[in-house]
Formats: sequence, C-alpha cells, structure tokens
Amino acid sequence: MDTLVAQLQRQFRDYTISLYHQGFLDDQFTELKKLQDECSPDFVAEVVSLFFEDCEKLIGNMARALDQTGNVDFNLVGSSVHQLKGSSSSVGAKRVKGLCITFKECCDSQNFEGCVRCLQQVDIEYKSLKAKLQDLFNLEQQIVQAGGRIPQVDI
Repeated sequence: MDTLVAQLQRQFRDYTISLYHQGFLDDQFTELKKLQDECSPDFVAEVVSLFFEDCEKLIGNMARALDQTGNVDFNLVGSSVHQLKGSSSSVGAKRVKGLCITFKECCDSQNFEGCVRCLQQVDIEYKSLKAKLQDLFNLEQQIVQAGGRIPQVDI
C-alpha cells in the first residue's frame, strides 16, 4: 500500500511539474491550489470545472459571431475574448491566456481569418488543458483512495 501511494505521489509531482514546464499552467494555478484545504478538498476542481463551462459558452458565442460572414461584430467577439482571457488568467491557464492576447489583437484589427484561426487554436488548447487537468485530478483521487495525502509540489 505504501509503495502504491509513493508511486502515485511521484507520478503526481512529475505530471504537475510537466504541466508547468510545457506552458499549460502558470503561478496563478499554484495560488489557486493554496486556497484548497481539508474543508474544501475539491475547491480547485470545482473552480476549474466552472472555468471549462465558461470556456465552452464563450467559444460557442465567438464561433456563432464569426459565422456571420460579412457581418461579424468584432467588438462582440473581442468582448468574449477579453472575458476568456480574464478567466484563463484567474485559473492559471497560461496557453489559453496567451492565445487570447493574439486573438484580441485580431479582433481589434478586424482580421477575420486571424480570428477564425485563433478560435480554432483556443478550442484545441482548452480541450487539451481540460484533459490534462482531468488526469491530474484523477491522480489526486487515486492518492486519496489509496490512503495517501496529495503532495505539495514546488515549481
């Protein structure tokens, strides 16, 4: 049992570090993790889940707005991009936030092709991050179910 817990904890540490090194997460995610405690063990998973729900809604809104060929409201798209940038920044979603900066520039210059390309990239990055964080949360659950504690990971 202790060997399993140690192995899962090592996996958790390595995986967490890789998410930072690959640029998926930044220090804001670390700050978010610090707010989690025994009284709210699922705090980060709940906040991240709300973030992903928000992502889906905003990406859908942007896709519909960009689907209005010849009549695109770039201000509306830019507003959604701004919201997504703020949300991604608050949870430490570094790649998504970075793409939003470029996306907003495309909106400001009314670059339709650039906006479509950025929307596709944001959608891919958000889905990739969602899968990776789900794997991380699954590892946390396995550690707890095996009787261990989630290790503190210093980046």
